[in-house]
Amino acid sequence: MADLIPRDVLFGNPERTLPQLSPDGSRLAWIAPHEGVLNVWVAPLRATSDEAVDWSGARVVTDDSDRGIRMFGWAHDGRHLLYIQDNGGDENWRLHDVNLETGLRRDLTPFQDVQARLIASNKRFPTEVLIGLNRENPQLHDVFRLDLLTGEMTLEVKNPGFAGWLADEDMVVRAGFAPKPNGDMDLMVRDRTLDDWRPLMTIPADDVTASDVVSFSTDGRSLLAITPVDANTARLVRIDLASGEIEVLAEDPEADVEGVVLHPDTREPQIVTVIKDRTEYLVLDSSVEADLKTIRALHPGDPSIGGREHASSPWQVGFNNDTGSATYFVYDPAAHTGQFLFSVRPELDRYELAAMEPFSFTARDGLTVHGYITFPPGADRSDLPAVVDVHGGPQVRDEWGFNPEAQWLANRGYACVQVNYRGSTGYGKAFVTAGDHEWGAKMHDDLIDAVDYIAGQGWADRKRVAIYGGSYGGYAALVGAAFTPDVFCCAVDIVGPSNLKTLLETIPPYWAPMIAQLYKRVGNPETEADFLWSRSPLSRAHDIRIPLLIAQGANDPRVKQAESEQIVAALREAGIDYKYLLFPDEGHGFAKPENRLKFYAAAERFLARYLGGRFEE
Repeated sequence: MADLIPRDVLFGNPERTLPQLSPDGSRLAWIAPHEGVLNVWVAPLRATSDEAVDWSGARVVTDDSDRGIRMFGWAHDGRHLLYIQDNGGDENWRLHDVNLETGLRRDLTPFQDVQARLIASNKRFPTEVLIGLNRENPQLHDVFRLDLLTGEMTLEVKNPGFAGWLADEDMVVRAGFAPKPNGDMDLMVRDRTLDDWRPLMTIPADDVTASDVVSFSTDGRSLLAITPVDANTARLVRIDLASGEIEVLAEDPEADVEGVVLHPDTREPQIVTVIKDRTEYLVLDSSVEADLKTIRALHPGDPSIGGREHASSPWQVGFNNDTGSATYFVYDPAAHTGQFLFSVRPELDRYELAAMEPFSFTARDGLTVHGYITFPPGADRSDLPAVVDVHGGPQVRDEWGFNPEAQWLANRGYACVQVNYRGSTGYGKAFVTAGDHEWGAKMHDDLIDAVDYIAGQGWADRKRVAIYGGSYGGYAALVGAAFTPDVFCCAVDIVGPSNLKTLLETIPPYWAPMIAQLYKRVGNPETEADFLWSRSPLSRAHDIRIPLLIAQGANDPRVKQAESEQIVAALREAGIDYKYLLFPDEGHGFAKPENRLKFYAAAERFLARYLGGRFEE
């Protein structure tokens, strides 16, 4: 069997991650540990060298000493770096910056219990950004123009009830989403700053999840959007703002358009991505066809492209690969050559990793369900202990590529099974809506059918199957323990809700504009209280007969601590075997490496006890 991969190699801080090219292409910024905490670093790029980065010139430019920085970017002036940070996982993000010339660091939104969102930036306005703040109304984000030179903010748009915004190329907010009581969404636009908002199109409730606006055209007369309106799968379309006429630019009958690469100057779409078993690429602009071919030859993984300030700027390319951590290159479009930047976790190269293999099966009602399975390297593919690792959301999906949990579980001796159950995105709106009001029912049936499938293939020992997951996946783990305890031998719940009624009654205030969508997908606590209770694991806690591991962040704004406390109390009263981990300085997931490592240490001992796999002492 393959050597045991240490937990800190998989789940500790990365060596480096999330590179960002400076606007002029002369420097690279990235996130890496400084005194054990993730911070932002900057180094010059080499014009001509076998090594793209002058690592000897690297310097740390931020000073976080607590949770670490996980999201950042360059301002278009090339002088400021922007990043966001919350307090203990409460998701009340504050926008910070650092001036690379003076070293000055600022909290640009120093407001208590207020969430900042970056709305827009534009290279034509290099010292300005548009941000959203829910300072006056916790449910709605007003738009402010922030001057990076002075730190002054000016109210740009008072929110009339919109759930999202888009600015045009002149940095004028000209589009927004207006939710309707039935779950529909009006795409609202205006022609000039002082004009009234008008509806451009109504997006039906079934189409909202897969719909988004991408960009205004450079002349401001049309919008690029991704939407499944008038189709099943989401398509890239151009919408004329005067007539409302829709032109379809790219589509796939089997899967949603997931992303688009735009020309940095013309804002015209060049490459469209569609995710099936792996990512597929549709080239709309023949001028980049050779570039994509050259990029794909750099690495066997699936590339993602970013970091282009101008047409002549270098491209930043990241590769996702199932048997290695993310790897980054810088690509020169003039020379048609790429240079290696770094791998996120190079220490993984010392270990044998397992391939993530796609599979599909037919659910009991005839629906085709897709997923991935990762087998222990070097082991016979028969009668293995298995872990069904359920993704959160639920309106997201599992994708092919490096997954530290899949590698961890396979390395410990388990078949890791990831299922894109109904309600997952990417497979068209009919697949998403098949999950409406099916929490704890057909969505869970898909997981059970997956167990039947892997057992029927001879891959898994039906008596040694665990269910594991976070957020919705944590809920699914609790459902597995309470509703189908004969299928699973143990369950691991990470920040999962136990009572759907109390979950929906305690959502973060800034989710309120989308409440009709939540009610459509899950249920309405005001009119369907009994129904929601019947789909809540807490309602059948007395039926739980398998051991549970439950982990919770005390500051979680989405799934409150009470969701775990009430199921733990029921387990304690019933005398059911459980272990409860409460992290006082975490939210919806575990950001601090010491907390992550503590959780995974407990989880692998728990799984080893009931499935018989390996664990690190």
